[in-house]
Amino acid sequence: MDVELRHLRCLVAIVDEGTFTDAAIRLGVSQAAVSRNLAALERALGVRLLRRTSREVTPTASGTRVVAHARRVLGEVDDLVQEATSGRSSVRIGYAWSAVGRHTSAFQRRWASAHPETDLHLVRTHSATAGLAEGRCDIAVVRRPVDARRFDSAIIGLERRLCALSADDPLARRRSLRLADLSERTLLIDRRTGTTTPELWPPESRPAIEETHDVDDWLTVIAGGRCLGMTAESTAHQYPRPGVVYRPVKDAEPIAVRIAWWSDDPHPATQQVIELLTALYRGDT
Repeated sequence: MDVELRHLRCLVAIVDEGTFTDAAIRLGVSQAAVSRNLAALERALGVRLLRRTSREVTPTASGTRVVAHARRVLGEVDDLVQEATSGRSSVRIGYAWSAVGRHTSAFQRRWASAHPETDLHLVRTHSATAGLAEGRCDIAVVRRPVDARRFDSAIIGLERRLCALSADDPLARRRSLRLADLSERTLLIDRRTGTTTPELWPPESRPAIEETHDVDDWLTVIAGGRCLGMTAESTAHQYPRPGVVYRPVKDAEPIAVRIAWWSDDPHPATQQVIELLTALYRGDT
């Protein structure tokens, strides 16, 4: 037999009210229904949950633990129902490496000021859709095109491409670099979520490639001097690291920063997110 929400509500009501009679009144059911629901829950769990005497009802040790879990489950269900029926009260924005770089703090503060009724949560998820396909977020910041069959997207701004290199690398003495400067070096890339691929270089002058899957590992290897990296300028703002410097790559195309969302289920705050981030990238706010 499965545990049902009505079983959990019944248990919590009995503990809170202290008697089966008062629990029945609170739930708007008969006392017999309260007894049946409790018996069904005890059978399903295989443990005794309550001690009953002529004067009081108290939870057993197992009952105390089950009541604590039941309260959490019922609270989460109530939150789910409220969010689904009265408009979402929060928005989760996913990102894979860096959120929106130097605009991240301003975005958080200005969102809180302009939309106090909707909590903003930034969620880092290492996936091609920054957690959107996995259900980890409602809206995603991505820097590569997404599957147009499932997702809609809008470009909110452009970012320069920067080379990340060890502070003692000879190239670090330069104020800027070109793609040709990197062609004989080893480039550390993330094929799953990164914006850098060998195709940025002509076929005859592509650098050697090694792969990583985490920004911290990427920075650690680069700081050691074995590899270079190429990334969006937002990474430099969000992940300054001792021993690593960033230099603009003058002839590399800029990176389009996109907001992506499910085509068939856009979050109500999607347009407001797009408008605020677009204004921040334009420098309008």
